[in-house]
Amino acid sequence: MTTPTAIILAAGRGSRMRELTDTKPKCLLELAGRPLLHWQLDALRDAGVERIVLVRGYAAHTLVGDFETVDNPRWNETNMVQTLLCALPHVHGDVLVCYADIVYKKEHVQALLRTQGDICLTYDTKWESLWRLRNENPLDDAETFLSKDGKLLTIGGKAQSIDQVHGQYMGLLKFSPAGQQTVAQHVASLPSSEADKLDMTSLLRQLLGKNIGIRVCAVSGGWCECDTQTDIEHYEQKIQDDNCWSHDWR
Repeated sequence: MTTPTAIILAAGRGSRMRELTDTKPKCLLELAGRPLLHWQLDALRDAGVERIVLVRGYAAHTLVGDFETVDNPRWNETNMVQTLLCALPHVHGDVLVCYADIVYKKEHVQALLRTQGDICLTYDTKWESLWRLRNENPLDDAETFLSKDGKLLTIGGKAQSIDQVHGQYMGLLKFSPAGQQTVAQHVASLPSSEADKLDMTSLLRQLLGKNIGIRVCAVSGGWCECDTQTDIEHYEQKIQDDNCWSHDWR
């Protein structure tokens, strides 16, 4: 059985990292002594993924290595969904889609590969402890996420209570060819100004609104999202202080 191609969405600058991304994209920033990108490449390959396509934009010349590349020439005018659409003509079969600012265990990739459905995503059931490390009040940055019987019900709203959050979406997805076609057709139906600004969570929410099924894959810790320099500092301190930290991705 052929494993899916992985697409890493690395076109953006990561402006919340401020001067750290003046000369390189966020995925090249280091976490625990290695670039974020290298942690991802290892996790994907250790999970059996052989082909990896990285979509570049900002500082594209810095992103070279043992992976294929596709460029989003309009990276500074468009959002993540358009970056994904730049890569889809270059792949065949199922695809894994990965945000470029996350790190995760190979087991999460393997679990997602086993999940059946045209559109599938991972979510973290232990999200609250990670969000409390990053925010004094985890609800300040948490989004609604509800699922039932392996199906996504709600995603991406402003959470008012913990009861509205069964987990947090991680930025790790899988699309079958039919799922890819669904995405492309939906984006094509939107006004260009809306399509250009469409982020992944909004896309998923819009697909749910059209009664398109999305399957979910629950994981428990073992990943991190790096939005800011403070996030990186928190994680590095945590893995030094706690050998059994629930979100250690290594």
